[in-house]
Amino acid sequence: MASASGEREATVLAFDFGTRRIGVAVGNTLLRVARPLTTIAAEAAAARFAAVAALIDEWQPNVLVVGVPVHADGVPHEMTARAERFARQLEGRFALQVARVDERYTTEDAEATLAAAGIRAAGRKAARDEVAAQLILQSWFDEPARNDPHGAA
Repeated sequence: MASASGEREATVLAFDFGTRRIGVAVGNTLLRVARPLTTIAAEAAAARFAAVAALIDEWQPNVLVVGVPVHADGVPHEMTARAERFARQLEGRFALQVARVDERYTTEDAEATLAAAGIRAAGRKAARDEVAAQLILQSWFDEPARNDPHGAA
């Protein structure tokens, strides 16, 4: 299905990478609205990638988005390199385009959003990573170049 600007509708999965959990969100390029999907709770790489493969098989995304954490001043840190490695592994394993998004403050914003919704601390911990992935994906959808029909998406 094509949008008014001629863009084909594409499914997008986004990941909030962590060493213990990976939050996942889904959306499509037609509606440009992200929603939380699930949290992959596995520390072993094989289990993580098996869960990612199952999601890719189910959702058939055209693009993947990975949040890349940096310090508040934009300086990379240890998790920056780990998230970049995860993004490269996704590209290599699944032969899909993998976009990177600055994910500064998404976990804190997700926590605040869930608290404001009245969700208790235990429920916030369970949902925080997938809501952070939702924020990452929504920021990707909201990038000005992606919304300019004459710009490169």
